Amino acid sequence: MSDMSELLDKVASYLPAEKVAFVQGALDYATRAHKGQSRRSGGPYIDHPVSAATYLADRSLDAPTIAAALLHDVIEDCGVSVDDLRTEFGDEVARLVDGVTKLAKLDTLASDEVEPLRAADDAQAESVRKMLVAMAEDIRVVLIKLADRLHNMQTLGALPPARRVAISQETLDIYAPLAHRLGMGEIKWQLEDQAFRYLQPNQYRAISKLLASKRKEREAYVEQVTDVLSGELKRAGFEAEVTGRPKHIYGIYTKAQAYEAQGKQLKDIYDLFAVRVLVPTVQDCYGVLGVVHTLWRPVPGQFDDYIAGPKENLYQSLHTSVRSIGGLPVEVQVRTYDMHEVAEYGVASHWGYKEGGGQKSQRSDERMTWLRQLLDWQREVSGTEEFLETVQTDVFRDQVFVYTPKNEIKELPAGSTPIDFAYRIHTELGHRCIGAKVNGKLVSLDTQLHNGDNVEILTSSVARGPSLDWLNKHLGYIKTANARHAVRAWFRREERGVNVDRGRDLLKRELRRLSSRTDVKAIAGMFHFDSADDLYAAVGGGLVSMAQVAEHIAGTESETPQPAPASAAADATTTGVTVLGVGDLLTRMAECCHPLPGDDITGYLTRTRGVTVHRADCTNLPSAGDRGRTVAVSWSPARTLFPVRLRVEAFDRVGLLHDITGATSAEHINIQGSRTDVSDEGVTVHFTAQVASLEQLSRLFSRLEGVRGVRSVTRELLRTPRRTGEAKAPRRRRKAEQGGGAAPHQA
Repeated sequence: MSDMSELLDKVASYLPAEKVAFVQGALDYATRAHKGQSRRSGGPYIDHPVSAATYLADRSLDAPTIAAALLHDVIEDCGVSVDDLRTEFGDEVARLVDGVTKLAKLDTLASDEVEPLRAADDAQAESVRKMLVAMAEDIRVVLIKLADRLHNMQTLGALPPARRVAISQETLDIYAPLAHRLGMGEIKWQLEDQAFRYLQPNQYRAISKLLASKRKEREAYVEQVTDVLSGELKRAGFEAEVTGRPKHIYGIYTKAQAYEAQGKQLKDIYDLFAVRVLVPTVQDCYGVLGVVHTLWRPVPGQFDDYIAGPKENLYQSLHTSVRSIGGLPVEVQVRTYDMHEVAEYGVASHWGYKEGGGQKSQRSDERMTWLRQLLDWQREVSGTEEFLETVQTDVFRDQVFVYTPKNEIKELPAGSTPIDFAYRIHTELGHRCIGAKVNGKLVSLDTQLHNGDNVEILTSSVARGPSLDWLNKHLGYIKTANARHAVRAWFRREERGVNVDRGRDLLKRELRRLSSRTDVKAIAGMFHFDSADDLYAAVGGGLVSMAQVAEHIAGTESETPQPAPASAAADATTTGVTVLGVGDLLTRMAECCHPLPGDDITGYLTRTRGVTVHRADCTNLPSAGDRGRTVAVSWSPARTLFPVRLRVEAFDRVGLLHDITGATSAEHINIQGSRTDVSDEGVTVHFTAQVASLEQLSRLFSRLEGVRGVRSVTRELLRTPRRTGEAKAPRRRRKAEQGGGAAPHQA
């Protein structure tokens, strides 16, 4: 009963008597409905809705929201109908509870079948989609859902380990980023810490131990810093509240990851000290900043002004790092009391109860602009993968803040490029983009933008439209769903005939460079198109990428092995090939044709060197008269690297080879041997790359073709001229037997 009394005391502290009575009625109704029900932790079920409602009451949410939080499980768990709630508490509460119930049906917590649910991208996409729609209709539905998830995470220990991990991953992937996007920093860090505890228990314990071992030392140091700063501010005439700000465990973990990239260890992290200063006015913020920088030396490059340029979730504050007492780095945040309320409680701060009603504000509407834009985009996308990508890149990814030539701040997902920036400003600016300057210097269009960059877009005088290459993810021109949708829409508006012609050329080039014999009609069937022209139009319009084509080809050409005799077993080898129907054989890959996973392959049984594996169309395979020595082989699931010879033709320039090797390294592919031929027409680079699959080879092609000056990239196959007559068969047989030059592998 103490928790219930605490809840009623909280609402009584800011709601009038009739509103408190309304909440009391919802509490009594929920208590009766959940009578006899228990949580898996063993406590009464009513404790859960009371906890969620108490969290919202701490943020002074209105009476209908508190009532809906108390009732949020009665429809799902107690057989209560929406009409029952509407009769008892009115339409507003019934609508809120119904919204939370619809989200709960898609929740990982709602099912004991963890693995199927986690593996089902469609379910997760639909969950996110419904949550976004609910937010657009009434943000309070999601506020209740976040409070519900927070208490569930706090009591997660009662669930089986597999479910704890699945729920924690969903929390870290969806709920914590969503809280951040809504500006609710306080619940964000709580969700992150709770999820991190179950996802990375060893790291969680290590950081907790580190913090505990240095707690007294850290608290004493922060107290000393706050005392000194408070005294200086008082002498300067500022009324300020100076407090130590705790660093949260997951935040320290992410910082440790960055330190690890610099060769440092967790124990080397010293900047765990943080101080927050709250003042009445904006003018005071900048005055306090002056005192801080006079008192202690600022750390270069560690100042951010989110007051002049608020984040899109309306977060405002001054951030600076200084070398404080003893030279230790300390983070200092300076903001007004109103800014602090927004920073901690985000959109919830705009729904707090106010005398006279009417909680929503213009700034709350501004905060949700990104949501309305995202909902517009989600109506345009049909595929699960594309929608999830939209959410993860444009909503849940970390942000960077860049400036327009007019010094306006624009917020973009981390990793965004000048093209993303151009489309963020205006669609037509993106369509006309031909170049960019960052901080006054010309840069390539795939350059990643960083905090503080000043970006200027160079445009063409005629609207020539975007390049289809911009949609190629492996070339890195576009990161945001906003830009990708705009480019696709531009190509979709073109006449079908133009897209068919463009798609035909692109598909022929892809099949030629992959040396694939897959029939175009078969590829169309893979994508559920009725005709080859429909496939061409989709490729030319940017709806189907070459990477998707390569993936489908690789999966189809390797998924149907020839049948093996029932009496014999199939043996997988370290070459990644399965010899069907024969055991204990040596295998090697033919150097003449270098087959890759996804290629049709045939094995040739040599006299002394086991089985040599060739592409099925290799000209070194024996004639029909000697086919008795061919054996059925197929690709095994094991991931193995295979050599493939490539030919790159380009215009000669300084740095060409460096850029080619850089593109190869970007795919984590090793180069074995290379040769460069120079002529009046340009330069031809021959090299052997170690690749894992046909799909990876396609990605490598895309990267190489994106290198400045490269005219073409092709896969080289060593072809021996076809011979005629039986007299030539022994020579061809020797070619087949000698096709592999690498050391044999035991099958």
